[in-house]
Amino acid sequence: MSISAGEQPLRGAPPVALTANGKVLSTMPNRLGYLSPTDPSIGVEAIRRLFGTQGYVWLKGLLPRGEVIEFRGWVLSHLADSGLLKPATNPSLGIASDSAIDHQLANRRLMSVVRSAAYEGFCAQPRLSRLMDAFTGGLSYLHKRKIMRFTLPGTATATPAHYDLVYLRGGTSRVVTAWIPIGDASIDMGGLIYLEGSHAIGTTLEAQFARDNADLGPEERISAYNRNMTEGGWVSKDLPHMAEQFDTRWLMADFEAGDIVLHSPYMIHASTTNQSKNRLIRLSTDIRYQNVDDEIDARWSNHWSLDDML
Repeated sequence: MSISAGEQPLRGAPPVALTANGKVLSTMPNRLGYLSPTDPSIGVEAIRRLFGTQGYVWLKGLLPRGEVIEFRGWVLSHLADSGLLKPATNPSLGIASDSAIDHQLANRRLMSVVRSAAYEGFCAQPRLSRLMDAFTGGLSYLHKRKIMRFTLPGTATATPAHYDLVYLRGGTSRVVTAWIPIGDASIDMGGLIYLEGSHAIGTTLEAQFARDNADLGPEERISAYNRNMTEGGWVSKDLPHMAEQFDTRWLMADFEAGDIVLHSPYMIHASTTNQSKNRLIRLSTDIRYQNVDDEIDARWSNHWSLDDML
């Protein structure tokens, strides 16, 4: 059963000081907490209610753990010739190399992986598709633009705070993001964190942006890079300040292979720096679903590219 994050005290400090873009997150219980896990067996109606209340649902073990780990190994093996992995180790472990990495080659290999039938099959596997059909109340549409990220330990940058609708304004606001860790992603590896209650904040911000952008042309109005937006569509790069500003907490979790998180397009989220002492690569994918009968943002009808400005 799910436990309300608002009632859950901080069960102790994280194993490392969480950092993001040069800022260290507070460990005070009113500024840092834990996501609430949910058993997928509670059924889609209960999942929908939690999603509406929390802005997210962290579904534990929805996907077969062994298959997710096997897929992790398959992905990383296709990136291995870039020097990404420690030599003579199992690719599914994802242990980063101590030597120089050819990042351009790794990114080219990643662009090939996200265009592959195997990746499409992973994202569209029946267990997930059936859930999203039920969740969206009809036939679900999986956006062609699907994102996969690998994050090396010690990488200085982290994804700033944002909400997804900023990048999907050309379609329905009923889009749902599924964030899937491909392998275990413990707190020290810097997985997603969510600003508690921020789906309401995101809704307010988006309404203000709509008013500010009313005089812009149609193309610029839906762009995350228009003249009235912050750089890249980010809400903020200062995560500790955001928690103070909105008097709320960042919520973290030790994610495991097989977990998925569904979150609202208004839910503010970010990542932190990968500080894995075991030099583990964080690998994840974020994909978007909606009801196929709702308006679809045409900009998401192409495969993801690193330079597509979305």
